[in-house]
Amino acid sequence: MKSGRHFLQIPGPTNTPDRVFRAMHRAVMDHRGPEFGVMAKGVLDDLKAIFKTQNRVFIFPASGTGAWEAALVNTLAPGDPVLMYETGQFATLWKKMAERLGFEPIFMQGDWRHGANAEAIGAQLKADTSHAIKAVCVVHNDTSTGITSDIPAIRRVMDEMGHPALLMVDTISSLGSIDFRTDEWGVDVVVAGSQKGLLLPPGLSFNAVSDKAMAVADAGGTKRSYWDWHDMTGPNDSGYFPYTPATTLLYGLREAIDMLLEEGLENVFARHARHGEATRAAVRGWGLDILCQDPALYSNALTAVVMPDGTGADALRQTILDGFDMSLGTGLNKIADRVFRIGHLGDFNDLTLMGTLCGVEMGLQRAGVAHDKGGAQAAMDFLAASR
Repeated sequence: MKSGRHFLQIPGPTNTPDRVFRAMHRAVMDHRGPEFGVMAKGVLDDLKAIFKTQNRVFIFPASGTGAWEAALVNTLAPGDPVLMYETGQFATLWKKMAERLGFEPIFMQGDWRHGANAEAIGAQLKADTSHAIKAVCVVHNDTSTGITSDIPAIRRVMDEMGHPALLMVDTISSLGSIDFRTDEWGVDVVVAGSQKGLLLPPGLSFNAVSDKAMAVADAGGTKRSYWDWHDMTGPNDSGYFPYTPATTLLYGLREAIDMLLEEGLENVFARHARHGEATRAAVRGWGLDILCQDPALYSNALTAVVMPDGTGADALRQTILDGFDMSLGTGLNKIADRVFRIGHLGDFNDLTLMGTLCGVEMGLQRAGVAHDKGGAQAAMDFLAASR
């Protein structure tokens, strides 16, 4: 048995604050009773501030994958073309889901080192003179690659082309950690999950839905039951759900929203940006490569680090887990065993970051990975200078 706490430094699920756990540690109330309605209606209303929207926000007891499916089946009919951009593993999985559901994804190939190319998306939409494409789907912050795509640029090209497709965006690893502006950026459907910047354990997923997307769902979509937005609207208006909700997670969500708003969203985003830059300073100090090759699109939620040629990331991760009881994110799919991922999002402060980076540097040395010493010191110097 190891002493001390386990360092969970994967890019999600993140560490749940004690304050949220304490809020969840209470008896389950009657989900049809008046007390529940008041609590849940407040949660649904206050979530809008987190999404920066005046639109409806729906909560499903599910992982983020459920919110993906809800977004697709409420708005698309079988055979509908949908434009999707490959920014990493999670964009790829969303595309595979679209295929399995009977839609026709047009998957724009990426190299897993750059974000979604707005100009290329615009060219694809310009060629679609019949407006057959019904939606553009983009992952805002792809957790597999540490790339944050430019959503406002994508909205601009859609508007310039006068294309009526819906804009759907996955914010599962960015909501609550990286600035995201649903209404200002013209996003029609937002996909989110509870287990990252929202400070909760896994188990809740979310859709923020524009009036335009609701009108599309009114007119059609795919046969659906559990994921139907319309089943939610009436009960949600008074704080209830059409089926048994995840009551204790809603208690935690209430507390997490309060924590984010008390800190102030702009302060939350600045904190993540500072820790992201400190992590990148450490990686540069080690002489290693950051997977994302566009500094403008570096993620402030996680950093994917490329291993030197001839060395495996999985062996390094195992060395760090065995030696220091710290979990780092694995490389996925095309970058399996080529990268490791450092999560720096959620309930996170300077000491958490330095413990993480010191653990990585000690692990690099113990595993015999070629690197320069002083990465952790470079991060500490940055933090000291940026207080």
